[in-house]
Amino acid sequence: MTGYYDIVLGLIPVALLGITAALMLVGLSLTTAVPLGSLVAMGIIGHAMFVNTPADSADEPRSARPPINAD
Repeated sequence: MTGYYDIVLGLIPVALLGITAALMLVGLSLTTAVPLGSLVAMGIIGHAMFVNTPADSADEPRSARPPINAD
C-alpha cells in the first residue's frame, strides 16, 4: 500500500525535473527554471516535514491508570 511519504518521495524528483522541463518548454532559461522547480520540490519537502509530520503511535497520550496486571 502506497503511503503519503512514498508519494512525497516520488513527487520530489518529478517536481524538480518536470517543472524545470515544462518551464524551459515555455521559454524560460535554465537558470530561471531550475530555481523555480526546486522551490516547488522544497515546498513538498516542507509540507511533509512540518505540516503533515511523521508521528509514531507510541507518542500518543496513554491512560494515567497502570495496567491491571502490573506488579
